[in-house]
Amino acid sequence: MRFQLTREQRALRDGVRQLLARRRDAREPRAALEPPRLDRALWRELGAAGLFALRLPEADGGAGAGLPEAVLAFEEAGRALLPGPLVATHLAAGTVPGAATGEAVVTAVDGGLVEWLAAADVVRGDASGAMPVRSVDPLTPLHRVPAAGAGAATVAPEPVAVLLTAAEQLGTATRVCELAVQHARTREQFGQPVGAFQAVKHLCADMLVRAETARAAVYAAAVTGDPVDIATARLLADEAAVRGARDCLQVHGGMGFTWESEVHLQLKRAWLRARRGGGGTEGAELLAADLAG
Repeated sequence: MRFQLTREQRALRDGVRQLLARRRDAREPRAALEPPRLDRALWRELGAAGLFALRLPEADGGAGAGLPEAVLAFEEAGRALLPGPLVATHLAAGTVPGAATGEAVVTAVDGGLVEWLAAADVVRGDASGAMPVRSVDPLTPLHRVPAAGAGAATVAPEPVAVLLTAAEQLGTATRVCELAVQHARTREQFGQPVGAFQAVKHLCADMLVRAETARAAVYAAAVTGDPVDIATARLLADEAAVRGARDCLQVHGGMGFTWESEVHLQLKRAWLRARRGGGGTEGAELLAADLAG
């Protein structure tokens, strides 16, 4: 059976990409040298565009769309390194006043960590005593909940949250593949593009295979909504994002680690997302239990 995006889905994807392209580029590496700050005007613009209310019924002021459409939107957000607690605010659109329109910022305790705590209006879970910690991603501030209460404070990840994180990871996997190919075509060594060398070709090819495999799994999970499909998609997307970004660094060489390059920011964001609930061991155990059963 062949699945293709509908005209409306393609228009949604393109619209989100254009919206994010019009704003100040979140992928600008120099922005990482500044303290992370949530752009409230952008947040309201995202709300007005329907990102947070995408799955709400039309009768409640939403777009009445489904998981496939949400996945397309969050894939673009991941590709653009869009900052902020996007998933938590999206999930709260039907219950927290102002979340759907972007007037309220919602975050959640996840695995004892809280993203964007200081900027949030509402926190899901008990963040009492949370202390700021240095984040591996310079564009995402983090707080840690004290270990004694972390288990009680953590909100169990919802399948939708796991899937939307996978969609963001897919966006990163796609973006770093594009960056690697672009660099391989334009950077020259020994009088020819580095993409002409077999080792670089293999890196780019492997990145593409992982990204497209993850895309098939994420899109399929968005259609079925099955928790096992979502766990599988998350595992594949985490791998595609993290390994893809690391391979992209290899293609760029030493310059990939500099502040002039976007690549290292994509890798750091992928590392951070992979730490969210529903990935890693949690997803693997869910998948293993299903296979064993």
